Amino acid sequence: MSNNIRIEEDLLGTREVPAEAYYGVHTLRAIENFYISNNKISDIPEFVRGMVMVKKAAALANKELQTIPKSVANAIIAACDEVLNNGKCMDQFPVDVYQGGAGTSVNMNTNEVLANIGLELMGHQKGEYQYLNPNDHVNKCQSTNDAYPTGFRVAVYASIVKLIDAINQLREGFERKAVEFQDILKMGRTQLQDAVPMTLGQEFRAFSILLKEEVKSIERTAELLLEVNLGATAIGTGLNTPKEYSPLAVKKLAEVTGFACVPAEDLIEATSDCGAYVMVHSALKRLAVKMSKICNDLRLLSSGPRAGLNEINLPELQAGSSIMPAKVNPVVPEVVNQVCFKVIGNDTTVTMAAEAGQLQLNVMEPVIGQAMFESIHILSNACYNLLEKCVNGITANKEVCEGYVYNSIGIVTYLNPFIGHHNGDIGR
Repeated sequence: MSNNIRIEEDLLGTREVPAEAYYGVHTLRAIENFYISNNKISDIPEFVRGMVMVKKAAALANKELQTIPKSVANAIIAACDEVLNNGKCMDQFPVDVYQGGAGTSVNMNTNEVLANIGLELMGHQKGEYQYLNPNDHVNKCQSTNDAYPTGFRVAVYASIVKLIDAINQLREGFERKAVEFQDILKMGRTQLQDAVPMTLGQEFRAFSILLKEEVKSIERTAELLLEVNLGATAIGTGLNTPKEYSPLAVKKLAEVTGFACVPAEDLIEATSDCGAYVMVHSALKRLAVKMSKICNDLRLLSSGPRAGLNEINLPELQAGSSIMPAKVNPVVPEVVNQVCFKVIGNDTTVTMAAEAGQLQLNVMEPVIGQAMFESIHILSNACYNLLEKCVNGITANKEVCEGYVYNSIGIVTYLNPFIGHHNGDIGR
């Protein structure tokens, strides 16, 4: 090894790897092969952590079963802790999120980084794999086909926990406004026509309850992610693993993650099936649909200010036009609408990729991962953006709201029991 490079060898031959890199030859080839989006696995820290948690659980199980030397297992465990506790090498996952190979590049990237951290902890140089090998030790009793989806599931679940917090904060924001507006009478509308009176507080409480229901839906479907196929190896038969390994590895994974991970009922089925991702992202799509509807309502209720409904005022954030003076637009609800459209589109990606499985494996999980992490990330940001830049600053135009009620035929509905429907029509 020179000062700037080290030589590593794989199936295809030898390559020069930057000496300072913690990744190895497999990752290097993946960088060269997949230059699609310029979005890297390093850009998804939850995914990196999920993969490393799987490797730690595997090392703990292998140590207990004595399938690798104790000193090697301890080095792998310590390397995992360096990443998980200290954030070491989070920038050493440069593979594009779009990749062929069913996630092998991510799995090997993780194996190589942990091997080289472990080697340094043992007092060796990076690349001295005779002492701690990415395949034979870090990947012991694993295949990409169980390690990758398990790490993916753990990471998505952790990300959803954060999303739920964001939704709840937005929900609480609407609830505060519901209390603030509880005594403001306004006109309810169906099909954009006058219906019957309600309060502005009731309208905003409906937004809050709607989001509460979405939290329940997401929590319910997210539980599917905790059923993992760790120990399945290549196709679900558990090839090259002791029979005790799979349940032990999943038990260790639950301890490492703090999540209630359980073994899949059938490892062959679990290795080929992506149904859980379809269900979970469908719940995200449902949230997007509901959030977009809320934003539509906020835009409509704030329309005007002089030739629209003008029942509420959204915070004024920026000038709205390069040609029309004094114009301010509802830019935050607009951007959240667009986020929701993207999530709905991502749901089609997840659906098509899940359908594309063949026989004992679905190789399209990388694009499922990209879509799911993106959806969760932008939905979380949208919740905070909508809360902080819009909902918290909404004010009501009480006189406008009440004026619509007093000037509407909608109140005639209250007289139906006394004058009858036909006589109410005459009042029009």
